Amino acid sequence: MTAGHGQVFRVRLSPSGRSFEAGTADTLLEAAEFAGIPLESSCRNGTCRTCILRVSHGSAHHAIEWPGLSTDEKREGWILPCVAHATTDLELVALAIR
Repeated sequence: MTAGHGQVFRVRLSPSGRSFEAGTADTLLEAAEFAGIPLESSCRNGTCRTCILRVSHGSAHHAIEWPGLSTDEKREGWILPCVAHATTDLELVALAIR
């Protein structure tokens, strides 16, 4: 993790309560893996939707302009952690952690 580059945010996964730190340079998927928390993933480029999670608190920014989410999904708080970066502390709903 590149915690020395930019801010570092706390990310909590509910309902498990597990948490990790995510630097602004790391995708949420990379940061979780670095912390030993294997989230579901496949393509790692924002198209397959395998890693889709919902933000219940906080905010994140997608690194690509058009990730594989609809406008309604984005409005409802869904993100693709493989191409998303934390912009605040976050709580993510992650029902299935491998």
